[in-house]
Amino acid sequence: MMDWLNKEKGFESINTLGKARTPFLFIISYDTHKIFSKALHTLDDNILYKLEDLRNYSVQKREQDYRFSKAPLSLSAYQKSLDKVLEEIKQGNTYLLNLTFKTPIKTNLSLKEIFYYAQSKFKLYYKDEFVCFSPERFVEIQNNTIATYPMKGTIDATLPHAKASILANQKEMAEHVMIVDLMRNDLGIIGSDIKVEKFRYVEEIKAGDKRLLQISSKITAQLPHTWQDNIGTLLSQILPAGSITGTPKKKSIEIIEKIEDSKRGFYTGVFGIYDGTSLSSSVMIRFIEKHQKQLHYQSGGGITLDSQAKSEHQELIDKIYLPF
Repeated sequence: MMDWLNKEKGFESINTLGKARTPFLFIISYDTHKIFSKALHTLDDNILYKLEDLRNYSVQKREQDYRFSKAPLSLSAYQKSLDKVLEEIKQGNTYLLNLTFKTPIKTNLSLKEIFYYAQSKFKLYYKDEFVCFSPERFVEIQNNTIATYPMKGTIDATLPHAKASILANQKEMAEHVMIVDLMRNDLGIIGSDIKVEKFRYVEEIKAGDKRLLQISSKITAQLPHTWQDNIGTLLSQILPAGSITGTPKKKSIEIIEKIEDSKRGFYTGVFGIYDGTSLSSSVMIRFIEKHQKQLHYQSGGGITLDSQAKSEHQELIDKIYLPF
């Protein structure tokens, strides 16, 4: 029996599990065309997850040294794709677009070892096909309140006055404001009483031998008390995540399809756990997939009219790391 369901059957399966109040794991590809949903008690031991305090594995410490190398695309190749995005922005087709690429990597670690050793709030390992160690929450639902935490804006934490610098950066501010506005609109599709409870707060994350500061906001809405009966339907109305597409969302998705040089697959999709009463989920960034024994790490960043190729290209490279 295949694990992956198509869009219609996948969201229907999520609805069914929610109606039964059965704890389950869900994994949804970026384009929502592949969906995994299974009760937690039926998961095989080749699927591992962590969502903050929720996990199905024993912690293992890394004892051996590891090797890790990356071969990102050239700045000139990046510039060509960036120019296409900037032209779309100038034509008014998008105002903010998340541009991503695959980077070949090499390491002596298995995907499962990477999962075990990664220090991250949200982690997923799926059957030696891909691993994700994401710093970004998608949505959480407790009682009848849904909250989302778009993450947009990154800087090297060791730079002088890094926190003040990124908070004062007008390009980063404009990018973040647009994503917050998009996520407010998305939550407005499924909820009411929309609030921005925290705006542009700073979190530090470990990025291999670097430390990064990332900027997030918290937005909430109220859901109908019947939300647990319609989890799949609710997710279908707000996917893909705004922070990894752009604004306006529909047109930005079309441009991504045209400009990016490969399909995203499960990268920038979402995964999560419904525990029988509440839901926690994450956007699948910081993502490594295996294809015919070759590993690819996928990364990118938000592009606005003020974006410069050199800094955006460097951000893409900075996001290729193992968080040990």
